[in-house]
Amino acid sequence: MALSNSTISQTYNRLFVELADPRTNDWFLITSPVPGLTILGLYLYFTLNWGPRFMADKKPFQLQKTLIIYNFIQIIVSCWLFYEGLDAGWLRSYSWKCQPVDFSRSPEAMRVARGVYIYFLAKMSELLDTVFFVIRKKNKQITFLHMYHHTVMPMISWGATKYYPGGHGTLIGVINSFVHIIMYTYYMLSAMGPQYQKFLFWKRHITTLQMLQFCITFIHSSQLLFYDCGYPRWSVVFTLPNSIFFYYLFYDFYYKAYGKPEDRKPMKHEIKNGSCDQEYSLINGVTNSQIIDKNYGVFERNGAAAKNKEKKNE
Repeated sequence: MALSNSTISQTYNRLFVELADPRTNDWFLITSPVPGLTILGLYLYFTLNWGPRFMADKKPFQLQKTLIIYNFIQIIVSCWLFYEGLDAGWLRSYSWKCQPVDFSRSPEAMRVARGVYIYFLAKMSELLDTVFFVIRKKNKQITFLHMYHHTVMPMISWGATKYYPGGHGTLIGVINSFVHIIMYTYYMLSAMGPQYQKFLFWKRHITTLQMLQFCITFIHSSQLLFYDCGYPRWSVVFTLPNSIFFYYLFYDFYYKAYGKPEDRKPMKHEIKNGSCDQEYSLINGVTNSQIIDKNYGVFERNGAAAKNKEKKNE
C-alpha cells in the first residue's frame, strides 16, 4: 500500500509539477486540476440534472439587464484578448509556420502567458451561457454541440496555461476571440429587445465564421507535421481531430437550421425580420423577446392578443 501511494504521489508530482510551466503553475485554478474539474462537474450536474428539475414548476427568469451586462463584458474581454494576441505575437515576432513557447520571464513572454491565462478564465466564465439557458428555460438550446464546446474548451485552455502558455497554439485563441467579439455583440443586441431585430440579419453568418475558424485552426496546426521548432508535435493528436469534429458539429447545426440558401423556407413561428423560435436560435443566443415560450402558446402583439382573450372570457 505504501509503495502504491508513493507511486501515485510520484506520478502526480511528475504530471502536475515537474512538467508544468513554473511561471504559471501557481496561478489561481492552475496548480491542480481538481478545482477546475470540480467546477465543470457542478456545471454538468446543474445543467443536465438539478437545474431543469429546480425550474420545472417555476416561471422562466427574463434576465434582460443581466444578459446585456454579461454579453458586454464578454465583448470587452474578447477585444482585449484579440488585441493582445496580435500585438504581443502574431503581428510582430511570431512565425506563422511554427512558433515555440518562450519559457523565459521576459516582459514579452510573460505578457503572452498572462493572455493565455485570461483566455482560460474567459472560457470558465462562459459556462454562465448555459446557466442562463437553464434558468430561462431555454433547454432546447442546450445541444450536444453546446455542452461539448463549453466542457472541452476550459480543459484545453487550462492545459495550455499550465504547460505551454504561448507559441504556436495561441493562434486558436486569437481567432476564437475575434469570433466571440462578433458573437457576443449579436447576443447583446438580441437581449436589448425587438427594436434591435433589424440589426440582427447576420445571425447565420456567425455559424459560417465559426466553421471558418476551425478550417484555419486545422491548416495552421497541421504545419507542425512538417516543421519542427520545439513546439510539441504530439499536440496535433488533439487539435486536428477536435477541429474536424467541431467543424462537423457546426456544419450539422447550420444545415439543420438554415439548409441551402435556395431551399430556405420560413420555419414554424418564424418572424419575417429574421428572428426565430428557440429551437432554431443560435447555440449561445437569445430569442426574440416578443416570442413567448411555447408553454404560453401565444404571441403578444402590443397586448392585443391578451386583451381580446379577456373580452371573450367576459
